[in-house]
Amino acid sequence: MTEPSPADRASRVLADIAGESRPRLPEDALDPGIPVAATVVLLRDGGAGPEALLIERPDRGSFAGAWVFPGGKLEQTDRLADDEPEEDAARRAAVRETWEETGLVLDADTLVTLSVWDPPPGLPLRIRTWFFVAPAPAGDLVLSADEAVAADWVAPDVLLARHTRGEVTLYPPTWVTLRGLAGAASVVELIDTARTGGHRRFETVARRTVGGTTLLWPEDAEYDGSSEGTARHRLEVGELPWRYTRED
Repeated sequence: MTEPSPADRASRVLADIAGESRPRLPEDALDPGIPVAATVVLLRDGGAGPEALLIERPDRGSFAGAWVFPGGKLEQTDRLADDEPEEDAARRAAVRETWEETGLVLDADTLVTLSVWDPPPGLPLRIRTWFFVAPAPAGDLVLSADEAVAADWVAPDVLLARHTRGEVTLYPPTWVTLRGLAGAASVVELIDTARTGGHRRFETVARRTVGGTTLLWPEDAEYDGSSEGTARHRLEVGELPWRYTRED
């Protein structure tokens, strides 16, 4: 029997998600009752183009063994007022979590909002996550042993290729973000694009299909269960390589 690859771990979790989720309701995307998290895509210019900082989680917890961007859930101290925008509190959490996990000190003003990921509804645990992008600050990495067992500055296409070969565990928000970063000429280009383009909302539904689990987003014609139209915005994660499609 073939040993499962690191990439299989995420595929099994995503298959369970497709079985547990329910149809999405309008209020799901802004549900105040679910936890909120923040993560930071730190970028630096490398010899072959931009590189992102990723850390490998310990072999336990909800993202066991996965390579992720630094980040974590909001704490009460991240909120200055109950009625302040969630994005503002998430930005503070992103700065705090990056320092706690990597020892790198960020200026909150350098963080540009990249995306918001809202997982499929109906799951026992849902965490809405804000993604920010920022240039890497000066300083040495000092990893928190409880949060990371390894770290690497890596070109997005290199890590995606490792995932395709089954060598690493990635989850869809990380995979899709890396795909969006791949091919850029510089960090300045990536951050300027994020700043001028505005952030995207990924309000996810999960379905079981013939090829395995498929994640869909609102631009997809089949997002609401219908089959009218040909527009596609989806990620097929049933087998490697994962297949991302976005077509109007």
